[in-house]
Amino acid sequence: MKNAPTVLSDNQRVKKICDTILEAIGNTPMVRINRITKGIPATVLAKIETFNPGNSIKDRMAVRMIEEAERQGLLKPGGTIIEGTSGNTGMGLVIAAVVKGYKCVFTTTDKQSKEKVDALKAFGAEVIVCPTNVDPEDPRSYYSVSSRLEKEIPNSWKANQYDNLSNSAAHYEQTGPEIWEQTDGRITHLVVGVGTGGTISGVGRYLKERNPKIKVWGIDTYGSVFKKYKETGVFDKNEIYPYITEGIGEDFLPKNVDFDVIDHFEKVTDKDAALMTPRIAREEGIFAGNSAGSAMAGVLQLRENFKKDDVVVVIFHDHGSRYLGKMFNDDWMREKGFFEKTGMTARDLVASGLSGELLAIEGSEPVETAVRLMSENDFSQISITRDKRLVGSLNETHLYEALVQDPGIKGRPVDTIMQPAFPFVDISTPVELLSTMITPANPAVLVRDFKTDKTFIITRSDVIRVLC
Repeated sequence: MKNAPTVLSDNQRVKKICDTILEAIGNTPMVRINRITKGIPATVLAKIETFNPGNSIKDRMAVRMIEEAERQGLLKPGGTIIEGTSGNTGMGLVIAAVVKGYKCVFTTTDKQSKEKVDALKAFGAEVIVCPTNVDPEDPRSYYSVSSRLEKEIPNSWKANQYDNLSNSAAHYEQTGPEIWEQTDGRITHLVVGVGTGGTISGVGRYLKERNPKIKVWGIDTYGSVFKKYKETGVFDKNEIYPYITEGIGEDFLPKNVDFDVIDHFEKVTDKDAALMTPRIAREEGIFAGNSAGSAMAGVLQLRENFKKDDVVVVIFHDHGSRYLGKMFNDDWMREKGFFEKTGMTARDLVASGLSGELLAIEGSEPVETAVRLMSENDFSQISITRDKRLVGSLNETHLYEALVQDPGIKGRPVDTIMQPAFPFVDISTPVELLSTMITPANPAVLVRDFKTDKTFIITRSDVIRVLC
């Protein structure tokens, strides 16, 4: 007797022929993770969103946002779509724009990979690159520039993926049901990198409606505000500083992040995320991006929470091809200090007491206060903050030149003469690499110890003392 034919649900059924590329969005595969998770008793599955036309999960919500804007009359024929994007949302929007006949103007940050920007331009989008290390309210930020462009460009509409609730609605309607069907309702844990919050909030809400016992865990990065806000209800600007990980973490609270749905946030370092990203390709044969690296590193950190019968679903947001110049480039990884090296590291400098914990001054304080602090502590440079967020620096050479030119500046705010902020590195960075980063234009490096949540400053003289 022949087996009865399998009956597919509407959600599982794939069209034989799509009228446009937009109909190919969704129904992405679920793949078992085998080697990386060896030693974890649970079944770990990856939802591979790179199978979407734009190679990322953002295709889903991009179309949902556009169609909702069309229904509301916010986006009219021949209009221009404007958005601040790290690249993937822009890709989803521009693909839909090509099909529907819209133009696109995107803003992004200078930390995003060149591959992401080039991909957007390949589809005809205009891309404006903005500085990363500024407050969201700063007129130079990619949030602010996109808002300004919406006012300046006629017949334009800003998608606003962070606060547009069509983002999480797309995942509630599509991604959540797919995961439930693919696991036959056996999923016990959802692990997702959190950026706009749309994926984790939409999927998590759907899954918890089906089974309230499902745990929803968000992966955060050091330099982002999500974890502390979830645990304390405090928005702490001291948590904010530059980080390398792409696609997750934020320095504000998007409306799409539903903290009631998310049970726990786990922070993953830039280094651990970067090292895990190529491991996924080399050990599992899956070419996924940096946020997948963060998510898998988070799963390993959380391994003690999993039991034999658990089914853990990790969402792989985007494709590894967008990180060829970064996490898949050995020279870049070496430059960032992510490869293990023998010899002395920044941690050794901190442990020996050669480098001190960071001393900073608010940018609104007068220059003469900075002079006094530097003198009292015998510092040749100092970091500058704005609302406790690191925004700049000042060294004695620049300070001397400024005072000689105009002695009156001593009463002015120190941020009027500040220089760029010192770069951040992980505490495991080799001294050999630190020495190449300290230059006449950049006399110090900030070292972050993620385990103790402390920041230290290392100067040229600190390095000289250990090299001699």
